Amino acid sequence: MREITKFYIDGRWVEPAELNLIDVINPATEKAAGHVALGSAADVDAAVEAARKAFVTWSLTSVDERVEVLNAVVAEYQKRMGDLAAAVTEEMGAPDGLANSVQVPIGLAHLMTAAAQLPTFSFEEDRGTSRIVKEPIGVCGFITPWNWPLNQVMCKVAPALATGCTMVLKPSEVAPFSAAIVAEIFDTAGVPAGVFNLVNGDGPGVGTALAAHPDVDMVSFTGSTRAGIEVAKNAAPSVKRVAQELGGKSPNIILDDEDLAANVAAGVANVMVNSGQSCNAPTRMLVPTARLAEAAEAARSVEPSLTVGDPTGEVRLGPVVSEAQFDKIQGLISRAVDDGATVVFGGPGRPDDLPTGYYVRPTVFSDVTNDMEIARTEVFGPVLVVIGYDSLDDAITIANDTEYGLAGYVSGRDTDAVRKVGSRIRAGSISLNGAQLDPVAPFGGYKQSGNGREWGDYAFDEFLEVKSLLGYDA
Repeated sequence: MREITKFYIDGRWVEPAELNLIDVINPATEKAAGHVALGSAADVDAAVEAARKAFVTWSLTSVDERVEVLNAVVAEYQKRMGDLAAAVTEEMGAPDGLANSVQVPIGLAHLMTAAAQLPTFSFEEDRGTSRIVKEPIGVCGFITPWNWPLNQVMCKVAPALATGCTMVLKPSEVAPFSAAIVAEIFDTAGVPAGVFNLVNGDGPGVGTALAAHPDVDMVSFTGSTRAGIEVAKNAAPSVKRVAQELGGKSPNIILDDEDLAANVAAGVANVMVNSGQSCNAPTRMLVPTARLAEAAEAARSVEPSLTVGDPTGEVRLGPVVSEAQFDKIQGLISRAVDDGATVVFGGPGRPDDLPTGYYVRPTVFSDVTNDMEIARTEVFGPVLVVIGYDSLDDAITIANDTEYGLAGYVSGRDTDAVRKVGSRIRAGSISLNGAQLDPVAPFGGYKQSGNGREWGDYAFDEFLEVKSLLGYDA
């Protein structure tokens, strides 16, 4: 049993203002894997005070000094990768192979990218007789989700460290184990006291207090659009900067050519990664209407490879994270059937051989129209809908007919056509012909998928204020 009863504040593990423990449930067993203390506004106050004090000196450090600290964190992170992977598998059900090959390495990638790009990042420039300088914004509050815990923590923490900010992190109370190890890594790496602080808790108890805190200069949130709206409301009275990476219902346009079957199969497999619990998953597949039957057959060919089971074994999909998530997904699947969507494979209920654990049957629907609930609501599970289009203009109209705009996907033999279609999708990150995410490319959304950008040096600007020194060269 993992017991996280203390918070990391001002370089020390400290007792909460008031001890209030909750169970952390292993989604594969439906049993408690440990406990985590829930913080309060008093704990947030202590962490913010520590961060504010540390900012005085950390904000004045040189680029070389910050690179040295980032590299020390990288070295310690590399030593703990096995521990981190085991924690991720236990807390949120990621299969062991995925945890070791993607979940943990992507956090390392953000740290290494920040360290590599910091020495060449321009913090000042001259224009006319003025000097324009970029300065760290101050104390940052980070609220992160459970689905890609290390990715979401490090794509905020790494650029904040690089730019001279200090921070308070509230990870998801559903999956707090890996974040506690991150705090241990920062402590061992010698990150100065108060620069990084960790307070566990839920949204009402810690998230709200962090977003509303008058001494927090910016808040960065990743999670649902619904929760992001509340974060923005809580931050508004203090007029702090708010950066958000929110929900998605990303389109995947498959062009009408001889590669359609292969591209459909690749799109199905992509949705199922992490049991479909990715905000940028290509969950709306658009194919030519005349080839819907062919697309269904291509999708069906992938089903045997989508093994579901104990995440510590050799499987492609583990459980979804919680009972609440399981119930939500089951409701959406059942209503899609009622609405007339055709089940290509999967459907309601658990896999037959898995009576325990929050396991969902990988599901593909065809005969879906874009006005159906299943085509408009973010399922956040292993569920894909296939929608027909009559022309490329029709496909682009359907793709953009959503409140979201986080990601988009286009696949086809004609590279020029793929590029042109991709340029017309209203979303922040477009994958062309199966291109993978790039840690140096900006990541973020249009519309209700958020604001601001993470990843690479584009993330640095989210943590910087711009100052004009007029007459500097007069």
